Amino acid sequence: MAEETGGTDMGHKLVGILLNADMHRGVPRLKTGQESLFNYEEAAAAYGLVPCFLKLADIDTDSGFSAAYIKGSLGYKSVVVPTPTVIHNRAIYSQNSPGMQRLLRHHPLVYNTCNRYGKDEIHELLEQHEELREVLPATTGVSGLKQMMNHYPDLILKPCRGSIGHGVMRLVRKGTQHWSLNYLSPSMRRWISTPVYQGALPKALRTRLASVPYLVQERIPLAEIGGRPFDLRVTVQRGWGGDWQVTGLFAKLAPPGGFVSNIARGGEALSSSFALEKAFTRSTAAHIRMSVEALSLVIARCLEQDLPGLADIGLDIGITKDGQLFFIECNGRDQRYGFHKAGLTEIWKESYRRPMGYARFLLEKNSLIYNGY
Repeated sequence: MAEETGGTDMGHKLVGILLNADMHRGVPRLKTGQESLFNYEEAAAAYGLVPCFLKLADIDTDSGFSAAYIKGSLGYKSVVVPTPTVIHNRAIYSQNSPGMQRLLRHHPLVYNTCNRYGKDEIHELLEQHEELREVLPATTGVSGLKQMMNHYPDLILKPCRGSIGHGVMRLVRKGTQHWSLNYLSPSMRRWISTPVYQGALPKALRTRLASVPYLVQERIPLAEIGGRPFDLRVTVQRGWGGDWQVTGLFAKLAPPGGFVSNIARGGEALSSSFALEKAFTRSTAAHIRMSVEALSLVIARCLEQDLPGLADIGLDIGITKDGQLFFIECNGRDQRYGFHKAGLTEIWKESYRRPMGYARFLLEKNSLIYNGY
């Protein structure tokens, strides 16, 4: 319940941060998981903005007012304020969410409106761009699994809409018709390997693949450090001026014996420079880093053509042992805490500043349009 009412002139300075209900509930207790309220406050202040933390149910599109958490001298309190003109979506909603569609009809300046896209959907969008086809791993749906097993000795199976590495499996050929299926145990304490015969996949695997849409990809032979494969997470964002920029990148190193690099699945976050220079010569590492940044910008600009409101994404880019780049996947709600875990504190903070710069840019642009310029 709202305890105070903000003045109407506050609305010109507000930037909305839209959170899922569970995270929103934790704001007054400073319990927001990996989202840093302090970083939002600091980043918004740098652009003359006041962040207010919203959930969809508290936005009244009829009255134009919303209940939101705003920081005061005694901490975060729920206040009633004019719904911010610009809203940065950090909640998970589908493209067809009725609540989000209603919000967009009244407040079109919502960026990252949808941030959960299917891996198959992203792959198909990028495949339309000829310049990107060479960086896309061979990919198919489950219906093409047997064909992929005939063509590639190492496959990755991952849920189309899974996240943080949950449900990812690996199939590795061990003989003419014999394979090994590798996956993380339900307790996430150990990797399990079980033999599989190509002509008769086990019922448990067939049931799993039938219950959840899966993507089948050739596994890229990733560069390694001490026998542990790694890839790069690249944060690409719009900032002041509206152009795409690479905010930073870090390496995700798979745990010993594992093949999934996600930090939530035991992966380790490292400085990208450190990781690349462990796997390549210094000059090669520098060239790879520049190439990864350039590729990431191309991917972001291609995706924005089909995904309205896109402004803040995290791309996973794989590098083979001979330095070839491959696009692995796109994260519509980039979990920026990897920078913090890698000791890259300033880049972590910048990953909050840049979206606030974009918010200020949209406010200024909207003001010019409103005033007829």
